[in-house]
Amino acid sequence: MHIPDGFIDLPTSGIFAAASAAGIALSLKGAKKSLDEKSAPLAGLTATFIFAVQMLNFPVAAGTSGHLLGGALAAVLVGPYAATLALSVVLLMQSFLFADGGLSALGLNIFNMAFIGVWVGYGFFLLIRKLLPKTKSSITIAASIAGLLSVPAAATGFVLQYAIGGTATFSVQTVLAAMVGTHVLIGIGEAIITGLAVGAVMASRSDLVYGWRGNSSLLEIRKSI
Repeated sequence: MHIPDGFIDLPTSGIFAAASAAGIALSLKGAKKSLDEKSAPLAGLTATFIFAVQMLNFPVAAGTSGHLLGGALAAVLVGPYAATLALSVVLLMQSFLFADGGLSALGLNIFNMAFIGVWVGYGFFLLIRKLLPKTKSSITIAASIAGLLSVPAAATGFVLQYAIGGTATFSVQTVLAAMVGTHVLIGIGEAIITGLAVGAVMASRSDLVYGWRGNSSLLEIRKSI
């Protein structure tokens, strides 16, 4: 999923770098409203956890491997704005310190994983949460499914970028089939890790979980009525 230098041309990379920079600026404003003294430390822990787990690869198929993207996981735990910032910091550190993803492709990678992965994943989470009973276990289930769906969504972002400014000779149809097919399998691993992580936090400190706090408030209102 980490795009290297030279795979997408510089004009396209520049456009997505500008879009990512604008999105980060908006996320900074949004995170100020969604984070408080209790939840801010969780954002830091979430970024650290995603950074560490992204370094671990698991086999998928035909010699390929995958790793946690963490967009849906972070969005459920700390909200989409803070999640975007957390993923952006992780991708910056990986690019500069470990050459995981090219410097010229940094805006592309942030757009795919920190924006598409986070916001599409959170959108699926909200939709699934509405369909399930308002219980703590439903939050874990919704987060797992959102994690699964967020991965091929982020991969589709790369296909769009490749269609606009790809430098390789593979057809867009070939890239689409390869990326989405592989990342559906990676999404299964994402779903498992997301479910385990969200379930662990829900079991110990559900009051800190952004995706649960809305449900918790509704339950309190209903009890008071």
